[in-house]
Amino acid sequence: MTTVVDTAGESGAVHRLAVLGAGVMGVGITTLALARGVSVVLVDVDEAKLDDARVRISQELRMAQLMGVLPAGGASGELVTATSVGAVAGATAVIEAITEAKDLKAKVLAEVSAVVRPGTPLISNTSSIPIDELADAVPRPAELIGTHFMNPPYLIRTVEVIRGARTGEDTLAGVQSLLGVLGRTGVVVRDAPGFVTSRVLHPMINDAAKVVQDGTATAEAVDALMQDCLGHATGPLRTADLIGLDNLVDSLWVLHERTGDEGCRPCDLLLELVRAGDHGRKSGRGFYEYEGVRP
Repeated sequence: MTTVVDTAGESGAVHRLAVLGAGVMGVGITTLALARGVSVVLVDVDEAKLDDARVRISQELRMAQLMGVLPAGGASGELVTATSVGAVAGATAVIEAITEAKDLKAKVLAEVSAVVRPGTPLISNTSSIPIDELADAVPRPAELIGTHFMNPPYLIRTVEVIRGARTGEDTLAGVQSLLGVLGRTGVVVRDAPGFVTSRVLHPMINDAAKVVQDGTATAEAVDALMQDCLGHATGPLRTADLIGLDNLVDSLWVLHERTGDEGCRPCDLLLELVRAGDHGRKSGRGFYEYEGVRP
């Protein structure tokens, strides 16, 4: 088992961060932390996935440097990878960033809560699952809180912070401290399915996909109109490709099941793309094609 090196952030607080899950968001959050001088232990049960994550993190760090979004002259944090949750024992904060599935998240959070010291914030990075639904899985619910980092985390400076009904003040303060070290601004919202961003954005993306499905317009036309007429930064369907169409569908099902809103039922086109393995930018194809991306 390996441990994470102590790192002093901008606020003077010392953080030893653990990230669970080497998927798109786990890699993105790890990249952000390393770029801000915070060392990370990245945990995933799949060693091959960890090997791939190291490559992707290096690529994202280079991209962030080229875009000029990293602190000038700062030292990068140290990356350690592990396949066992036992590696997070010394962490001062744990960010769970695994698949958007309630049962899987609850299982992992329960395992981690048995390893970390009492008082350690357990942060579930989720786009839609209510935090209080996960709180029963951990012995100290006051230590559980939610975040919704946007992709890519090193570029988007605002983070949605979800305070569950049982989240404690110390946990909230700990997350705010961590976000300060990461150079991010947290906006705290109450717990609900989809919170704010996903509850508003994901049904809108679903509607945009329906427009393409019905033959009213191409994906390019939808995005051009939303960008140039309504000021959407990237267009809803490019955004969907960045989120990951599989993740988007999972989130829409969570919203549909918990709200009964038929507008959240994933449309046929989204389901077809996911079944075909066309998950967006990460797979090389979604509503658009992306050169140089390995499937």
